[in-house]
Amino acid sequence: MEFVETNNRPYRSGPKWTLIFIGIAIAGFIIQFITGPGIWQYFAFIPEHAITRPWTFITTIFLHADINHLFFNMFMLFAFGINLERLLGKNRFLIIFLVSGILGNLGYWITTGNYSIPAIGASGAVYGLMGTLSILAPFMKFYVWGLVPVPMIVLTALYAIGDIFGLFTPSNIAHGAHLAGLIAGIAFGIYLRPFFGYRRNKDIEL
Repeated sequence: MEFVETNNRPYRSGPKWTLIFIGIAIAGFIIQFITGPGIWQYFAFIPEHAITRPWTFITTIFLHADINHLFFNMFMLFAFGINLERLLGKNRFLIIFLVSGILGNLGYWITTGNYSIPAIGASGAVYGLMGTLSILAPFMKFYVWGLVPVPMIVLTALYAIGDIFGLFTPSNIAHGAHLAGLIAGIAFGIYLRPFFGYRRNKDIEL
């Protein structure tokens, strides 16, 4: 699949912010490991402290609960990010990532039943990238487990359905953050779709 602008002039941009965000998240996880969970008090998003610690709307994006949490989010960030940043350019990508992450935290704030429990991770921001990509390139194939090709629009729908049901099932997953980030990404995609199209030449393997 080759992405093009509506004037058929190809747009190309290296994944600058994608790699920077991955680097920051890895560094943040290392700092967490060294300093212990006390870092959450100052940089994790805790709804009851959100007003007095507004920076946590962003800093919490780069904190993760464990190595599996970090790996999954960074894999998805890389898979979606390199394609979306190449399509839209660095500035648009940066805005979508951060705004989706911030709104994801708001989504958690609205849906959580306990304002003292912190929410950490890049999931809301990553869901925003997925939502935007599913609108701009709905039939781009994502290879699940490297084997099963799934169109972006189908993958996004499956994740959305899972999170909707998850809202009503007690767990340690911030489904509200996922859905809010996804809605933000879809809104960006709808806004940008008239200016960015795609021409199907070959599938991109993720």
